[in-house]
Amino acid sequence: MRFVAWYSIAVGILMIGQWSFFLAVGQVPELQTEPWRIAFHLLGEGVTAIALIVSGVALLRRTAWAREAAFAALGMLTYTALVSPGYFAQAGQWPLVAMFGVLLILTV
Repeated sequence: MRFVAWYSIAVGILMIGQWSFFLAVGQVPELQTEPWRIAFHLLGEGVTAIALIVSGVALLRRTAWAREAAFAALGMLTYTALVSPGYFAQAGQWPLVAMFGVLLILTV
């Protein structure tokens, strides 16, 4: 379970870091073109990232509810890893599509 815990924490932190970077450098044009859609997408990604971090810490602390929380958080991540690559595939950014493939394999 230690791998799952650290994996969850690392992915959660990286998700927050990635979106923070994209927002800071102005690489989210959807803020202008589709503000509602991207707002809900960011909310979903943020909740997923927080769930991953919280469940990872709970696994390390061996709390009673940690396994159930980890299954839920990893399920959320699985969904994200399945739907997010479409945006990058449409843009022809194949290395990012491959990254999501690796993420999906590691998560499952």
